[in-house]
Amino acid sequence: MPKPESFPIEKIFVPTKQKKALKPETVAEIAESMLDIGQQTPISVSRDGDRLVLVEGLHRLEACKALGETTILGVLVTAELAQHKPLLAERPEVEAERLKMARLKQLRLEKEAADASMAALKGVRQAEAPRTRPAKGLRDNPKASPARTAKPAPKTLSDWITQQKGSGGRY
Repeated sequence: MPKPESFPIEKIFVPTKQKKALKPETVAEIAESMLDIGQQTPISVSRDGDRLVLVEGLHRLEACKALGETTILGVLVTAELAQHKPLLAERPEVEAERLKMARLKQLRLEKEAADASMAALKGVRQAEAPRTRPAKGLRDNPKASPARTAKPAPKTLSDWITQQKGSGGRY
Protein backbone atom coordinates (compact mmCIF):
# COMPACT_ATOMS: atom_id res chain seq x y z
CA MET A 1 0.00 0.00 0.00
CA PRO A 2 1.34 3.47 -0.83
CA LYS A 3 2.56 5.70 1.99
CA PRO A 4 -0.02 8.26 3.23
CA GLU A 5 0.73 11.90 2.45
CA SER A 6 -0.92 15.25 3.01
CA PHE A 7 -3.16 16.64 0.24
CA PRO A 8 -4.74 20.13 -0.01
CA ILE A 9 -8.48 19.68 0.49
CA GLU A 10 -9.43 22.35 -2.08
CA LYS A 11 -7.63 20.37 -4.85
CA ILE A 12 -9.72 17.23 -4.30
CA PHE A 13 -12.63 16.77 -6.71
CA VAL A 14 -15.60 14.75 -5.44
CA PRO A 15 -17.65 13.01 -8.16
CA THR A 16 -21.39 13.79 -8.10
CA LYS A 17 -22.26 10.12 -7.60
CA GLN A 18 -20.28 10.09 -4.34
CA LYS A 19 -21.76 13.39 -3.14
CA LYS A 20 -25.22 11.80 -3.20
CA ALA A 21 -24.10 9.21 -0.63
CA LEU A 22 -23.14 11.90 1.92
CA LYS A 23 -24.70 11.43 5.37
CA PRO A 24 -24.40 14.53 7.60
CA GLU A 25 -24.74 12.50 10.82
CA THR A 26 -21.79 10.32 9.77
CA VAL A 27 -19.74 13.43 8.99
CA ALA A 28 -20.53 14.80 12.47
CA GLU A 29 -19.52 11.51 14.15
CA ILE A 30 -16.25 11.34 12.23
CA ALA A 31 -15.48 15.01 12.95
CA GLU A 32 -16.02 14.39 16.68
CA SER A 33 -13.78 11.33 16.51
CA MET A 34 -11.11 13.32 14.67
CA LEU A 35 -11.17 15.91 17.44
CA ASP A 36 -10.61 13.16 20.01
CA ILE A 37 -8.07 10.91 18.27
CA GLY A 38 -7.21 12.51 14.94
CA GLN A 39 -7.56 11.03 11.46
CA GLN A 40 -6.81 7.33 11.70
CA THR A 41 -7.56 6.17 8.14
CA PRO A 42 -6.31 8.03 5.07
CA ILE A 43 -8.60 8.78 2.15
CA SER A 44 -7.82 7.45 -1.34
CA VAL A 45 -7.37 9.79 -4.29
CA SER A 46 -6.30 9.31 -7.89
CA ARG A 47 -4.67 11.81 -10.20
CA ASP A 48 -6.67 13.08 -13.18
CA GLY A 49 -4.49 15.62 -14.94
CA ASP A 50 -3.89 18.50 -12.52
CA ARG A 51 -6.62 17.58 -10.10
CA LEU A 52 -7.06 14.85 -7.53
CA VAL A 53 -10.24 12.75 -7.65
CA LEU A 54 -11.65 11.23 -4.49
CA VAL A 55 -11.81 7.43 -4.68
CA GLU A 56 -12.90 6.73 -1.09
CA GLY A 57 -13.22 8.67 2.15
CA LEU A 58 -16.00 11.16 1.40
CA HIS A 59 -17.15 11.41 5.03
CA ARG A 60 -13.57 11.82 6.31
CA LEU A 61 -12.98 14.55 3.71
CA GLU A 62 -16.17 16.39 4.67
CA ALA A 63 -15.35 16.02 8.38
CA CYS A 64 -11.96 17.65 7.81
CA LYS A 65 -13.66 20.46 5.88
CA ALA A 66 -16.15 20.94 8.72
CA LEU A 67 -13.26 21.18 11.20
CA GLY A 68 -11.62 23.89 9.11
CA GLU A 69 -8.68 21.78 8.00
CA THR A 70 -6.87 22.77 4.81
CA THR A 71 -5.12 19.43 4.26
CA ILE A 72 -6.06 15.79 4.68
CA LEU A 73 -4.09 12.58 5.01
CA GLY A 74 -4.51 10.35 1.95
CA VAL A 75 -2.93 7.83 -0.38
CA LEU A 76 -2.53 8.26 -4.11
CA VAL A 77 -3.83 5.23 -6.02
CA THR A 78 -3.59 4.50 -9.71
CA ALA A 79 -6.60 5.12 -11.96
CA GLU A 80 -6.89 1.39 -12.73
CA LEU A 81 -6.96 0.46 -9.07
CA ALA A 82 -9.49 3.22 -8.40
CA GLN A 83 -11.86 1.90 -11.10
CA HIS A 84 -11.68 -1.74 -9.99
CA LYS A 85 -11.79 -1.15 -6.26
CA PRO A 86 -15.32 -1.46 -4.84
CA LEU A 87 -16.58 1.57 -2.99
CA LEU A 88 -15.67 1.44 0.65
CA ALA A 89 -19.31 1.75 1.73
CA GLU A 90 -20.22 -1.37 -0.27
CA ARG A 91 -17.82 -3.66 1.60
CA PRO A 92 -19.55 -5.62 4.41
CA GLU A 93 -16.53 -5.64 6.74
CA VAL A 94 -16.45 -1.86 6.61
CA GLU A 95 -20.13 -1.62 7.50
CA ALA A 96 -19.56 -4.03 10.41
CA GLU A 97 -16.66 -1.87 11.62
CA ARG A 98 -18.79 1.25 11.30
CA LEU A 99 -21.57 -0.35 13.38
CA LYS A 100 -19.03 -1.45 15.99
CA MET A 101 -17.62 2.08 16.22
CA ALA A 102 -21.14 3.51 16.54
CA ARG A 103 -21.86 1.10 19.44
CA LEU A 104 -18.57 2.00 21.12
CA LYS A 105 -19.33 5.69 20.75
CA GLN A 106 -22.80 5.18 22.24
CA LEU A 107 -21.32 3.29 25.19
CA ARG A 108 -18.72 6.03 25.71
CA LEU A 109 -21.42 8.71 25.65
CA GLU A 110 -23.56 6.76 28.11
CA LYS A 111 -20.56 6.30 30.45
CA GLU A 112 -19.73 10.02 30.24
CA ALA A 113 -23.35 10.90 31.01
CA ALA A 114 -23.39 8.52 33.99
CA ASP A 115 -20.09 9.93 35.27
CA ALA A 116 -21.38 13.50 34.91
CA SER A 117 -24.58 12.54 36.70
CA MET A 118 -22.66 10.97 39.59
CA ALA A 119 -20.39 14.01 39.85
CA ALA A 120 -23.40 16.32 39.93
CA LEU A 121 -25.07 14.17 42.59
CA LYS A 122 -21.92 14.24 44.74
CA GLY A 123 -21.77 18.01 44.34
CA VAL A 124 -25.37 18.41 45.50
CA ARG A 125 -24.76 16.18 48.51
CA GLN A 126 -21.69 18.17 49.52
CA ALA A 127 -23.53 21.48 49.07
CA GLU A 128 -26.38 20.44 51.37
CA ALA A 129 -25.97 21.69 54.93
CA PRO A 130 -25.21 18.89 57.35
CA ARG A 131 -28.20 18.07 59.47
CA THR A 132 -27.61 18.83 63.12
CA ARG A 133 -29.73 18.10 66.13
CA PRO A 134 -30.78 20.91 68.43
CA ALA A 135 -28.89 21.18 71.70
CA LYS A 136 -30.16 18.90 74.42
CA GLY A 137 -32.94 20.45 76.47
CA LEU A 138 -34.15 22.84 73.78
CA ARG A 139 -37.45 22.12 72.19
CA ASP A 140 -38.34 22.71 68.58
CA ASN A 141 -42.09 22.66 69.10
CA PRO A 142 -44.10 25.61 67.75
CA LYS A 143 -46.95 24.77 70.15
CA ALA A 144 -44.74 25.15 73.21
CA SER A 145 -45.26 28.31 75.20
CA PRO A 146 -42.64 31.00 74.52
CA ALA A 147 -42.05 31.53 78.28
CA ARG A 148 -41.20 27.90 78.77
CA THR A 149 -38.78 27.60 75.85
CA ALA A 150 -37.12 30.96 76.52
CA LYS A 151 -35.85 30.02 80.01
CA PRO A 152 -32.42 28.48 80.29
CA ALA A 153 -32.22 25.06 81.86
CA PRO A 154 -31.32 25.25 85.60
CA LYS A 155 -27.79 24.18 86.41
CA THR A 156 -28.24 23.62 90.12
CA LEU A 157 -31.05 22.69 92.49
CA SER A 158 -31.10 26.28 93.82
CA ASP A 159 -31.61 27.57 90.24
CA TRP A 160 -34.46 25.14 89.76
CA ILE A 161 -36.18 26.22 92.99
CA THR A 162 -35.80 29.87 92.03
CA GLN A 163 -37.25 29.14 88.62
CA GLN A 164 -40.21 27.28 90.11
CA LYS A 165 -41.01 30.16 92.48
CA GLY A 166 -40.97 32.60 89.59
CA SER A 167 -43.40 30.54 87.54
CA GLY A 168 -45.82 29.85 90.38
CA GLY A 169 -44.92 26.19 90.55
CA ARG A 170 -44.64 24.13 93.67
CA TYR A 171 -41.41 22.60 94.92
